Amino acid sequence: MNIDGLLDKYFTGSSLPNIEVFDNKNIFNVYTDVVNMLKRYPDIELSVLQALSYCFYEVLDNVLTHSGKTNGTVITKYSADKSTIQILVADDGMGIRSSLAENSVYQNISEKDAIIKCIEDKVTDGKGMGFGLYSTLCLVKNAGIRFEIHSGSHILIFDGKNKDVLIANHWQGTVVYIELHADKEINPNKVLEDRADAENDFNERFLDIEDIENLW
Repeated sequence: MNIDGLLDKYFTGSSLPNIEVFDNKNIFNVYTDVVNMLKRYPDIELSVLQALSYCFYEVLDNVLTHSGKTNGTVITKYSADKSTIQILVADDGMGIRSSLAENSVYQNISEKDAIIKCIEDKVTDGKGMGFGLYSTLCLVKNAGIRFEIHSGSHILIFDGKNKDVLIANHWQGTVVYIELHADKEINPNKVLEDRADAENDFNERFLDIEDIENLW
């Protein structure tokens, strides 16, 4: 996997991002490490973290569920001067088209159509609910700067309003990149269309009693 290429493309600037490799054994630890790292920055809006934590785990889990690989890589960075959060999850697995084609409904789908289809609600290869990338799209609509999915020779780019699919240098597998405003207040459960209680799930998992008391 060309990590240097990903760093050069997405993570410019003097400060270095955090890079971790995850698999079935450590996925939850990597997930909690990243969320706790972001939680340490007081300028990051809590509601963004609440929604992001849900979407982030879904994207990590997608790698292990759909890529055909046993591990993936996550790169994260918070830029205080820009008030932005960047998260990238990459694998070198079968890619979105081949994964969706395991569902007979999408057996003959093109690579371009697959990358467009994968962010729609309830679209799946049959191994999941089809909500992970769709929920991430909803988050980016509400607090996002950029959402990219690169798989094979196509890349989908979404700026919060408009989507475009372009021809790109071939990537064996899938790259999911999310860039968010860290200081934008949102309603996390409404962002997720009330299909997950991201607010309470985050509070129970990542906030202690003192943290919760300080919210009020």
